[in-house]
Amino acid sequence: MAYDDVFELIGSFGVYQKRLYVLQTLPVIFTAIQTCLSVFILFVPDHRCSIPHVHNDTYVIRSPHHERLVNQTIPLDLQIHSSISEGIRYSKCEVFKRRLNATQRTEIQAVHNSSLYSHECRRWVFDKREFDSTFVTEDNLVCRKKLHRTHATMTFMAGFTAGSFGIGVLSDGFGRKLALMFSILLHVGSNIPLSFITDFWVFSTLRFFSGVSVGGLISTTYVMNLELVGPRMRMWAGMFFQLFWGLGVLLLAAIAFLIRDWRYLNLATSLPTILFLSYYWLVPESTRWLIVRGRHKEAEKIFQHAAKVNKRKCPDRIFKGNENETTNRRRVSLGKLCSARLLVVRFLVICLNWLVVSMEFSGLSLNVSNLGGDVYLNFFMTSVAEILGFLLCIPLLNRVGRKPVYVLSLLSGGFALVLTIFPILYGERDQQWVTVGLSLIGKVGSSAAFATVFLYSAEFFPTVIRNSAIGVTNFCARFGGMLAPYVVDLGQIMEGNVARVLPMTVFGVSAVIVGLMSIILPETLNRKLPETIEDTIAFDRSNKIVYSVELDTVTSQPLNEPVRADDLQT
Repeated sequence: MAYDDVFELIGSFGVYQKRLYVLQTLPVIFTAIQTCLSVFILFVPDHRCSIPHVHNDTYVIRSPHHERLVNQTIPLDLQIHSSISEGIRYSKCEVFKRRLNATQRTEIQAVHNSSLYSHECRRWVFDKREFDSTFVTEDNLVCRKKLHRTHATMTFMAGFTAGSFGIGVLSDGFGRKLALMFSILLHVGSNIPLSFITDFWVFSTLRFFSGVSVGGLISTTYVMNLELVGPRMRMWAGMFFQLFWGLGVLLLAAIAFLIRDWRYLNLATSLPTILFLSYYWLVPESTRWLIVRGRHKEAEKIFQHAAKVNKRKCPDRIFKGNENETTNRRRVSLGKLCSARLLVVRFLVICLNWLVVSMEFSGLSLNVSNLGGDVYLNFFMTSVAEILGFLLCIPLLNRVGRKPVYVLSLLSGGFALVLTIFPILYGERDQQWVTVGLSLIGKVGSSAAFATVFLYSAEFFPTVIRNSAIGVTNFCARFGGMLAPYVVDLGQIMEGNVARVLPMTVFGVSAVIVGLMSIILPETLNRKLPETIEDTIAFDRSNKIVYSVELDTVTSQPLNEPVRADDLQT
């Protein structure tokens, strides 16, 4: 009996699978929170240099005497066009200093007249109307240290990269449950202590390990969920997985709006993850992994329990095939993906798609502070756009297929982002809503593409290397995530409206290119989940799943070839 046929006996998505699915997917809420947390804990509020020798200085000028001190001490920011609506903007990085003698003029330059010079200030005051405190304001990550914020965000994504690949390999070699518990322990141990850190390098190190845990949790729980349900429910399992991510992002928007201090915000979003340590007793090992590893008795024990909970009758012995054959199948290296040229090309296209989709998806979330207006409202609308993108996939993926939905999502979102060139460079200030609207369309497209490529990859790669292969694609995705904060912060090296339009143009053009490349990929709708490398190579002519409406069963019907004996065994 093939593995997918077991679900005819125990139920494709019964009470047992529903309970376990929710348990395995709940951590995704907190992975979303940690991934987007940098938007708030590393937010850079408006700021200016602090007036020397004035210890009670505040960002908002409260008196004429205070204003005179500012005028005499801090130069105007000449890079910002001042107007009545914007008010006067003072320098973020420089203060005046009187001319010194010749031996003391190192690293200063003349300003306004021959008696005054400017040099970088060492104290700053920050606008606290949106945040009481962020790590940026506490550690003064501005001016010369402004890229530290970008580096810290990249460090998290680097950990995400390492976790996606490393824990994916651990999962294939030693079990999904071991990888899950290791990721949970690392998640708790890195995020909770972060609230008590003051040093930037310790902060970045903990964020790196937090990224490792997030990468491991996402790749492991997603694969466990797809291996938990029958073939008819895989699309639903994949899409609801993404909705849990969207729920986490919305929850972060609400918590961040209520808690304006970064330490308490991080603690409030980290402490609940301690409860996931109970999964050691609540979550069993993946039955598909057990079968592939030749551990049939353990798998059948879990199947018997699932059938009992689902109120289904199940025979004492489910798998009667040659167990040695299964054992031999499991010893496959990831390098076997290079056994055919067509498979190599498709694998490279999928990896490139993951890189671009992740860069676009992550970058648009991080870019909310550059859209102008209220950062909480921008983040909330972006979060809603994410969920909308996920929801739009649900009625389409099973009707028109994975590939058409994916390609259309990339092209529509990419073109919308490219079109932001026109309202930014040629539009008026009161047309800012056009830019925000196009950015949200791009977010909807990237969200739909992200959900689809996750599902597509899990259905395309065979069981024997599925988690390792998804680990590689996640590695590419996290490399894209590492690039995202640098693309978003191009405004720090560019000036004017070009700085605002360049990030979204990069995201949009990249999405259009990989969308066109994806046309060569095969469709995975209604196809049996491949077990071996050979199944993946012959994907275009592999067994197609046919659903019987009258009997509500699933059968495997060959496409242009007879049923193979291998398909009747695990």
